Amino acid sequence: MTRVLVVDDEPQIVRTLRINLTARGYEVATALSGEEALRVAASFRPEVVILDLGLPDIDGVTVIDGLRGWTGAPIIVLSARSDSGDKVAALDAGADDYVTKPFGMDELLARLRAAVRRASAVPAGEEAVVETAAFTVDLAAKKVRRGGAEVHLTPTEWGILELLVRNRGKLVGQKQLLREVWGPAYASETHYLRVYLAQLRRKLEPHPARPAHLVTEPGMGYRFEV
Repeated sequence: MTRVLVVDDEPQIVRTLRINLTARGYEVATALSGEEALRVAASFRPEVVILDLGLPDIDGVTVIDGLRGWTGAPIIVLSARSDSGDKVAALDAGADDYVTKPFGMDELLARLRAAVRRASAVPAGEEAVVETAAFTVDLAAKKVRRGGAEVHLTPTEWGILELLVRNRGKLVGQKQLLREVWGPAYASETHYLRVYLAQLRRKLEPHPARPAHLVTEPGMGYRFEV
């Protein structure tokens, strides 16, 4: 059963979603506020989050930031806010999809199924788990372990690592990394890469100053070596 967390301050919407999702085989937890959502998420460990932005205590974007600090679970925003600025803020914070109220249940369920598929997809012929002498990367679970313990990565750190691991042994250019992780507008911000690669090396490499797995190709880009 896929675990879904529904966060909305309108009890009728929460009840409707809980009934519809449960009837389709999902395991559902609910929250009526942002603080409650973060508490429930920490114990329930949702695989998908359906989140309203207009919560009574803290803004939904703040909830997204809190969730993205430790989970890569897809977040579908469900909001009455239709302004493009709200959508951009939510998506930049880490939301995966944005549905405007009022919504059709069939469309929302289709978006939910698509989010689950994307989250669990590993390209055909690709190993889901990649092991190095120092750490293990699970592409399907979006987790990294070192010395038997899970390593916390930020969404940006994971985005860089995932792209390098999926292209292991190949040079990934600076512009490609910036474009795919940050977006086209950041293609020249190479200092971002230096900062984030240094952070990744401190978390993963036994000798960060002499990296064996996250290798720099000076002036060109980076390469992941097993």
